[in-house]
Amino acid sequence: MTVSTDYTAQEIIVVAGAKVLEDNKIVFVGTGLPMVASLLASRTHAPGLIPVFEAGAVGPPLKHGLPVSVGDSRTFTGASYVKGLNGAFELTQRGFADFGFIGGAEVDMYGNLNSTMMGDFPAGYQKPKVRLPGSGGASDMAASCERTILIVPHDKKKFNEKLSYVTSPGHLDGSPNARYNAGMQGKGPYRLITTKGIFDFEEKTKRMRLIQMFPGETVESIQAATGFELLIADNVTEFPAPTVEEVRLIREEIDPNGVFVKRAAK
Repeated sequence: MTVSTDYTAQEIIVVAGAKVLEDNKIVFVGTGLPMVASLLASRTHAPGLIPVFEAGAVGPPLKHGLPVSVGDSRTFTGASYVKGLNGAFELTQRGFADFGFIGGAEVDMYGNLNSTMMGDFPAGYQKPKVRLPGSGGASDMAASCERTILIVPHDKKKFNEKLSYVTSPGHLDGSPNARYNAGMQGKGPYRLITTKGIFDFEEKTKRMRLIQMFPGETVESIQAATGFELLIADNVTEFPAPTVEEVRLIREEIDPNGVFVKRAAK
């Protein structure tokens, strides 16, 4: 396969997210890049991937274009069944969602996500520095899906030891059985994909750990862009650049209008 030399940061995130997804698994898909990554996975190595959307559609083939929201009519076309929002979340609470795929604006070392507000909480909640979109169904997905895949742009202002607000729970404080003691059934964050690399969460401490770097990055450059100390895997590897075919699929078939994957300025 020919490797592309013409790809954007968003495109390598999409490719990395797609490769984390496995064939014949159920993925609860959030809005945005998770949609693009799920479509790419289903068109490459995971044709049996079963997407679930918050508005209630389960298993649509998504042959009529990229949905622009979880309630887009394209998520319902050809779906195995549609049961509404309550039915979708009931499915996750019964343990039938292998992956939850969500994004956020801020993350800490235990994979807790903030997509609500930036500023001092609770005093600044009504007048935050930045008001973010909020949870939607992300908090429920983070609590109940078997494993979650997170997407966060890599920036020192977004990778903080303490979040302004915890919207979607990760491994909480990292203590043993923290999620179980809080009443959550899912295992929590499985992978974090950023604009610099891919991370997992170390089994004992539940702390964020670098496992793969994107081309052009080093352990030092990634740590310098992170507001807390990262764990580093013993065998960190370089994630391969997207192939020409993967980039073509994203640009020409999956998101040709650049709804979620923006084109580089010429």
